[in-house]
Amino acid sequence: MKDNPTLLRNGLLIILLLLAAFSRLVPHPLNFAPLGAMALFGAAYFRARWAAYLLPIAALWLSDIYINNVIYPQFYKDGGFLTTDMAWVYGTMLLTVLLGHWILGKVTVGRVLLAAVAASALFFLTTNLACWPNNPLYSQDLGGLLACYAAGIPFLKGTLLGNLFYSAVLFGAFELVQRKVIALRPARA
Repeated sequence: MKDNPTLLRNGLLIILLLLAAFSRLVPHPLNFAPLGAMALFGAAYFRARWAAYLLPIAALWLSDIYINNVIYPQFYKDGGFLTTDMAWVYGTMLLTVLLGHWILGKVTVGRVLLAAVAASALFFLTTNLACWPNNPLYSQDLGGLLACYAAGIPFLKGTLLGNLFYSAVLFGAFELVQRKVIALRPARA
């Protein structure tokens, strides 16, 4: 692996994504999760576009399978391999990768912070929108949609803090390792 810097780099990126995904198994506040940070991290560092989209989703899916079948099997009688809620979360992750490609063309602390905040807003907007249709808790009009968003506000704090924390951990860890391992450093133009 030492002779192939791309394999070494991708291996490290995948390990960091898997560690982030499985950090969901550690008790944490509501919505304090690595999802947005994983998508942004993949967008910033995987050179192949397919890998930037597929690998964060795959890491999340593996942790979902464990969570749905081992921790919460009583809620997932079908095995929990893909639920409607998960489809919205995964779709939002794909949009977050796209957002990351747009904001993180060059990785800087300021851009990572901006991307983490934007990813939190995107997650809040899409997942609460997904919760509203046909939900008996909310009227099916603009007032009901706004009530659904209002009910989601307490969860936004966890999403934002999780994205900021995990972005700092993922981007920071990779940058630190990259400084120590010459083979991981970007080629000079």
